[in-house]
Amino acid sequence: MKAIREYCLCLGDKNMMPTALKVAVVVGSILFTINHGAAVITGKMTRDRWIAATLTYIVPYLVNIHGQYISRYK
Repeated sequence: MKAIREYCLCLGDKNMMPTALKVAVVVGSILFTINHGAAVITGKMTRDRWIAATLTYIVPYLVNIHGQYISRYK
């Protein structure tokens, strides 16, 4: 439980956020294009697809913060 609490605190760590945001934008954009690009172009983005698209950016952020957390504190 302590590790989860520490990880959650790292999500807003001002030292980790810049790198995580850059990774999220680059990786998220690549994944967004692969997974949702055709739907955007054809105008077929549904509410569910927009939710999935949001997660496409959130997951790389979370993974990068986790990697930074592990490398710094373990």
